[in-house]
Amino acid sequence: MESIRVRFPPSPTGLCHVGTARMAILNYLFARKHGGVIIFRSEDTDKERSTKEFEEDIVEQLHWLGLEWDEFYRDTELIDRHKEALTRLIADDKAYVSEEEGKKEAGTVVRVVRFRNPGREVTFNDVIRGDISFDTTELGDFVIARSIDEPLYNFSVVVNDGTMNITHVIRGEDHISNTPRQILIQEALGYPRPIYAHYPLFLGTDRSKLSKRTGDVAVKSYREQGFLPEALLNYIAILGWTPPSEQEVMGREEMIEEFDLKDLHKSGAVFDIEKLRWYNRHYLQAMPADLFEAEAGKILKESLKGRNIPFDPSIAASLVPVVRERIAVWEDLRIHAQEGEYDFFFADPASEPSRIAQKGVSAEDTVRHLKSVKTLLSEIPADAYSDPEQIKSAVWEYAGAEGRAAVLWPLRYALTGRERSPDPFEVAHIIGKEATLRRVDFALSQLSKVKV
Repeated sequence: MESIRVRFPPSPTGLCHVGTARMAILNYLFARKHGGVIIFRSEDTDKERSTKEFEEDIVEQLHWLGLEWDEFYRDTELIDRHKEALTRLIADDKAYVSEEEGKKEAGTVVRVVRFRNPGREVTFNDVIRGDISFDTTELGDFVIARSIDEPLYNFSVVVNDGTMNITHVIRGEDHISNTPRQILIQEALGYPRPIYAHYPLFLGTDRSKLSKRTGDVAVKSYREQGFLPEALLNYIAILGWTPPSEQEVMGREEMIEEFDLKDLHKSGAVFDIEKLRWYNRHYLQAMPADLFEAEAGKILKESLKGRNIPFDPSIAASLVPVVRERIAVWEDLRIHAQEGEYDFFFADPASEPSRIAQKGVSAEDTVRHLKSVKTLLSEIPADAYSDPEQIKSAVWEYAGAEGRAAVLWPLRYALTGRERSPDPFEVAHIIGKEATLRRVDFALSQLSKVKV
């Protein structure tokens, strides 16, 4: 397959959403697989809704996903070639100017350009769906321009594809109904027919059309939530496509190597947020420790600053294994941090006396257990706190003899002030010997307020 030329033709009438990203990704994989040319063409013909800001967002988000292209155009900058093609069709009597009543204002007359429809059956072969046929008679003489200066989408897209020598049109199935009109225009202008591939659209988890409620949101939103570009790229690409290796997790180069249009599914795939989170968790787990630490530290620092809790970068670095196990996306860490779930690592908790003792264990016994644990923990050298297992081994025998719940619950609560937290040995390892003993002492002082 030589001289492959494809296009990304997004309409800049809104932010880049997952459907736009999918169109770009599939075209990208196909073109790069065959050493072809990729054209970004901003279809900004809707002058009322198209904005520079939306176009910039689409460009930015596709770049963020790791996509690039070889040529860039805006539809409004190609108006001269559209006008030339319209004029030629009219001169050849394949289109004509029609004076009609304006739709916006009653009594006004507008001069539209209509295509002179030969009214015949059009059949085209779709790489994904096979032969598709339409009887174009029912279309009548359809409008292709509001005026010589305002071509409509179905006309301008044909001229653009023809003059740019587009060889493959890879797009969503919602464009199938446009194809017979476009083929008629192609033939009238003498352009070769590109190869078509119409893929099914994403579905929501309830198998309805994808919406904001079920996942069809802007790529920018996923980015702001802390999804990684590699994860979103991988998930969108693999959704509705089964590569020969049947792998789910694939890097960009692996996807390029295996991609084939014929492997795209004929039925709609469900866009599942939880599956996307699964992908993102995989990529977070694989992230180099220094990069993970830097991002996690930034999020923790911002959250702690808002509640006047001092930030310690060394503690944040030690928290990396704990955080990695608990989150699937950076937004999870942000929520956890805002809810104070990591505060106790950076600041001593204010333990409530009534909660220090395990249910069914007297305050007197709890004091005895905490004093014994304090003695055992005091005997461990400070550098041994670098290993949670050494901390655990120091108290494990005692806890086993006295009852692990009765011994470990008050230790956990003394260190964290929370009923749910990582195990006390992990906490002691992260906060260090001095803070561990200080917090146990504080819990003992609180227990002295409880009547035995």
